[in-house]
Amino acid sequence: MSKMVEAEEAQMKKEDDDPRVLAISSSIRVVPNFPKPGIMFQDITTLLLEPKAFRDTVDLFVQRYKDKNISVVAGIEARGFIFGPPIALEIGAKFVPLRKPKKLPGEVISEAYDLEYGSDCLQMHVGAVEPGDVALVVDDLIATGGTLCAAINLLG
Repeated sequence: MSKMVEAEEAQMKKEDDDPRVLAISSSIRVVPNFPKPGIMFQDITTLLLEPKAFRDTVDLFVQRYKDKNISVVAGIEARGFIFGPPIALEIGAKFVPLRKPKKLPGEVISEAYDLEYGSDCLQMHVGAVEPGDVALVVDDLIATGGTLCAAINLLG
């Protein structure tokens, strides 16, 4: 196992023992059968109603990524727009919104992807990411991984 992987696992274990993680987890509402039967939706809007839990969430991300030389925080529409900007500000990175089609003015690049219930597309401004940038992608969940793969392809 590489030293980088070992360090990341040690950091995750440390975070699991952090009392803020339990408080954050308990502030997230679980909505059964949303948006369709069988899905247990993790609703972060309840976390946003609790300033301490919201602050602690941002702080944990910053703590994890502040020394990783990240130059871009890319937020996936729409919940990536909630956590991405404060994380970017705290670690001194630029924020790049990854949006659904026809939401960004000017020249964009696009990446289509499959969802568990259809397909979609992400777009980013041309030139928002430069060669050598190191990116952190922020979203609220990973279901099939399609959105994350599309984000990585756009940023790459």
